[in-house]
Amino acid sequence: MKIDPSKLNLKEKVVFINRVAKVVKGGRHFRFSALVVVGDENGHVGVGMGKSIEIPEAIRKGIEDAKKNLVKVEMVGTTVPHKIYGKFGKGNVLIMPASEGTGVIAGGPVRAVLELAGLKDVRAKSLGSNNPKNMVNATINGLSSLRTVEQVAKLRGKAVEDILG
Repeated sequence: MKIDPSKLNLKEKVVFINRVAKVVKGGRHFRFSALVVVGDENGHVGVGMGKSIEIPEAIRKGIEDAKKNLVKVEMVGTTVPHKIYGKFGKGNVLIMPASEGTGVIAGGPVRAVLELAGLKDVRAKSLGSNNPKNMVNATINGLSSLRTVEQVAKLRGKAVEDILG
């Protein structure tokens, strides 16, 4: 199920800009790649990559790409329903629920994704690669595989009480 970005009030955040040099006979040619996260701070978040000769153009392309890759994040109040591992390449991110008033405890790239997803009280730990692209994608992977108790109960054809014990 695709999410329509035109109906959402999306905010964007540039996570990482990389400069790449191609050495040619006449000198160096620089290109830029931008890693951008977009979200409505209400359960929708996406990540995109844009490449261009100029930084603003790379950011614009990144935003367009991120709008195509939006995911729905399941939330319980201001936190996540349960602990989850997100994996992408060698990047692993552990996302844990936190009590109200904790805030977002997460490092750089992961923080941007969690804030734009609308999570207010959550803890995260990066395990493995600290490459921004892998960390951001691992976070998105983890957030997209979150399930609430109601969804699990419906999937198994049971009552919520049976699952909670």
